[in-house]
Order: sequence, then C-alpha cells, then structure tokens
Amino acid sequence: MAATDMKRTHSRHGWILGFAIVFSVVAWASSPAQQAAATGEPLVVLTTTLPKGYLRQLYHFQLEAKGGITPVRWKISSGDLPAGVQLNEDGSLVGAPSKFGSFSFTVLMADSGRPVQQKIQPLKLRVVEPLLADWGHPPKVNGQRIEGSLKVSNQTNEDLDLNTVVLAISDAGRATAIGIEHFTLKKQTLDFDIPFGSDLPFGTYRIKANIVAGATATNSVLKKSLAAGPLQVVQVP
Repeated sequence: MAATDMKRTHSRHGWILGFAIVFSVVAWASSPAQQAAATGEPLVVLTTTLPKGYLRQLYHFQLEAKGGITPVRWKISSGDLPAGVQLNEDGSLVGAPSKFGSFSFTVLMADSGRPVQQKIQPLKLRVVEPLLADWGHPPKVNGQRIEGSLKVSNQTNEDLDLNTVVLAISDAGRATAIGIEHFTLKKQTLDFDIPFGSDLPFGTYRIKANIVAGATATNSVLKKSLAAGPLQVVQVP
C-alpha cells in the first residue's frame, strides 16, 4: 500500500473514532435530561369542585391538571356519574343528565411518563331541575271564586322568560282563565309566589296550570304543568 493511501486510511479511522467519542459524550451528557423529561413535573389535579348540572340540559365541563407528561388520560375509578353523562379520556364531562340528585365519584388520571404518574381526585356532581313549580296555596273555593297561588323556582344561573296560565275547566269542557302572568324570573329565585283567582258561574271545575319558561342563553324551553280538583262552585241563593 502506498504511503499516501495509508495516510488516508488512518485519517478516516481517526475521524470515525473521534465521531464515536463525541457521540458517546453527548449521549452521556443528555441522558439525565432525557430521564427528567420522561417523568416531568409532579402531577397535580387542578379541578376539585364541579359546577352543578341541570336535568335534561347539556352539561360540558373540562377537568384540568398540570405537570406530568402529556397526554394525560382520565377515567372513573369508583362511584357513578349521573345517567346520561360520561367522562371522556381527555377529561371532558359531557352529556345531559336524566336524573337529579347528588352523585359522588372518584377520577383517576395518569400521564404518559415513564414511570407513569397517577393521581386520584374525589368529585361530586349535583344535578338539579332548572325550573320548579308547585301549588303555593292549592286552589280552593271562596264563595263564587276559585283562588290560590303558584310557587316557582329558577335554579339556573340565567334569567328566565316566564309565562303562567291557570285555567278552570268546567264539566262541559269550557276553559276560563283565572290567572295569566308573563314576567322575567330572575336567576336563583326560589319559591316565588304567583297568586291567581276569579269569580266563576256555579258548577264543577278542574284546575290546570301551565308554566313555560324560555332560557335565552341555552336556547331551551322549560315546561311544567299542575292539576287540581274537582272543585264545586255552588249557586248563591
């Protein structure tokens, strides 16, 4: 082999050896950083309380956490969500609850680190009826008059456009309005009293109340109905 060829071979071997040494040093130096990146910051659950839900109304809430290695995955580890609501893997609670009440459950979250970090968080979701309606004072006969009152509650966080109609329906099927109201029922108003009453011809009546509320923010209509009777209005001599 010529002297020139030997120099080239030695030069090439030296370059390869040098590259291997540099690569090993870089890999050794970066190893602690890579290991740190695989675990990330300590995993912390930020969501500790949930906003209330409304019966048969769309519910959507995003559970939040910080730290760890993304993506973070969520699941129910114990307890039950209200029927109609589910927890997605990304931490979103979505659905329309079909039952009202207080529902306690525990979520388990796990990150994508190596080793995996996990946290559990107990939560409670309260589901209420957005609109409540009942007799404040049940209908009764007072002389020639049938009278009483409704009580309504707005358990939502928005004002409702409320309409109420109370009818006295005779045995012949004739309906007479004995109470009509239209007003704004403010948010979080409980047991608001709406009186009604009117003089009526003698006869037997059944009382029916229709309550309709419009929610602008959710573009929804809420309805309730009540019934009472029969009530007898007697003829005055």
